[in-house]
Amino acid sequence: QTMVMRQVVDLGGLLVSAFVVNLALSLLTLAILRWLMGWLDLWRFVWDPPLAQFGILICLLGLYTLIL
Repeated sequence: QTMVMRQVVDLGGLLVSAFVVNLALSLLTLAILRWLMGWLDLWRFVWDPPLAQFGILICLLGLYTLIL
């Protein structure tokens, strides 16, 4: 099997970069994680929440880029 990497995604005739799709997915996942960590009050264990959220976003973006 060969791994096929998509450069462009066709959304109903609109050509969108695969990076934009991965970024949107990462932001959606981060929003859910932020809500969940706020609901469980887990942000109190994090020294700098904005920095941690940015790090999580970068990790999610890399993960989605590798997987998709």
